Amino acid sequence: MMRPRSPLRYRRLGAIAGLFTVLSSPAAEKPNILFILTDDVGYGDLSCYGATRVKTPALDRLASQGCRFTDAHSTASTCTPTRYALLTGQYAWRHQPGSRILPGDAPLGIPTNTVTLPKLLKQAGYTTGIVGKWHLGLGDRPETDYNLDLKPGPLEVGFDSAFLIPATGDRVPCVYVENHRVLGLDPADPITLDYSVKRGEPESFVCDIPRIGGMTGGTAALWNDAEMADTLARRAVRFLEQHQAGPFFLYFSTHGIHVPRVPHPRFKGTSQSGVRGDQIQELDDTVSQVLAALDRLKLTAHTLVIFTSDNGGVLDTNGPDEVNSGTPATANGHLPNGPLRGTKGTVLEGGHRVPFIARWPGRIRPGTTNDTLLGLVDMPATLAALTGVPLPADAAPDSFNALSVLLNEPGAGPVRDHLVFHNGGTNGPFGLRMGQWKLIAPAGALRANRRKAAVPARQLYNLALDLGETNNLATNQPEKLEEMLTLLRRARENVRTRPSAISDRAGGLK
Repeated sequence: MMRPRSPLRYRRLGAIAGLFTVLSSPAAEKPNILFILTDDVGYGDLSCYGATRVKTPALDRLASQGCRFTDAHSTASTCTPTRYALLTGQYAWRHQPGSRILPGDAPLGIPTNTVTLPKLLKQAGYTTGIVGKWHLGLGDRPETDYNLDLKPGPLEVGFDSAFLIPATGDRVPCVYVENHRVLGLDPADPITLDYSVKRGEPESFVCDIPRIGGMTGGTAALWNDAEMADTLARRAVRFLEQHQAGPFFLYFSTHGIHVPRVPHPRFKGTSQSGVRGDQIQELDDTVSQVLAALDRLKLTAHTLVIFTSDNGGVLDTNGPDEVNSGTPATANGHLPNGPLRGTKGTVLEGGHRVPFIARWPGRIRPGTTNDTLLGLVDMPATLAALTGVPLPADAAPDSFNALSVLLNEPGAGPVRDHLVFHNGGTNGPFGLRMGQWKLIAPAGALRANRRKAAVPARQLYNLALDLGETNNLATNQPEKLEEMLTLLRRARENVRTRPSAISDRAGGLK
């Protein structure tokens, strides 16, 4: 006769089972996290999303090794608001400094007491770093003095190290910032900025390229536009090498493919879509360099890689080759946003639906796609859940825990019942998704393709039948219109849309 197992033995077995559960959970694994945020890359700009005039083999390979998301959104259709929402888990329109595109001399737009994504990951034992575009302000002066220590900045909101483009390539100052100082600045040649200078005026030219604002001084610290992609890639690789023991979180924020488009000579003329297409292919090479470093350091199997964009694509011009930089003619049939209507700067789908690829060998099934609604604003709650960090009730108020979606777990359903989009500022225009339905409620005239256009005050689309947003159903569906307007009104009036900490799941506004 088999002897009955003692309660102690049961407890031991239970402890072993519990330990196995903990060790097999995402939080226990604590993968390295490489988050690549590109600039102005649209839903149709990669060949794995349907592009044929440009080639993106590194990103195609990344998608084949992981999951390609088809309903991911930046939540804002311009850069600063998206970056604010990504790092704070709060819709940018709730916070004036982060809600609009900032000039290059703006003070820090994130309060230093904010619970941020890098702060959450530091609690989980991560070394955190940013390489690339910042565009969230530096310092605490009304106008940043780049000759002094530039703090508060990224280090004061959770990053251990920073190598920055302060704003954008087409805004002064045209210098790199490392941690708190301009890299290579000669004190005898101080930097002076003048944001009353308009792009195209003689005073706006820096390194023979027209910028937004004027700049004098800082000659020894000026960047080389054609070498920018390689410079940022090298810095990203250096971070990986220095912190390969892990776990690490690298926020790699490329400048490509934002204007001014000045690809390195080895990429000029390589695409079938002008300078903009050339720079897409340069961006792919940048990603390739960083992924190759993961392979060389034997970190690939232990690293979650996420690739996405801060907003939709746009055909615009600025740089030494303005004629060919980004026009419909030079695009040569290439559609930056694929089948979507609208561009960067609009709340149409082309403004905020973005490519999103996630790879984690052994955890995310390779060669898969996911059509679940996902927002970049969800990253703080999601990565906190991934690493086992409790999310304070008052933190990341609009960030949903979408870990099951990110990992593309079989049978995982939507975790969001809605998602809000906006362009810039605190008053809209706004967009709202609820299931297959999309509401547009502009504050004024909606900018379509960066031109003022007279449009109905309210628009309603069924994206399941009309992804291109061509058939406005606002008049035909008054009840659905009113339901969504009410939901948008509640989202704007309430201080949060994230579900309570008790459930931390779908539900949102009640």
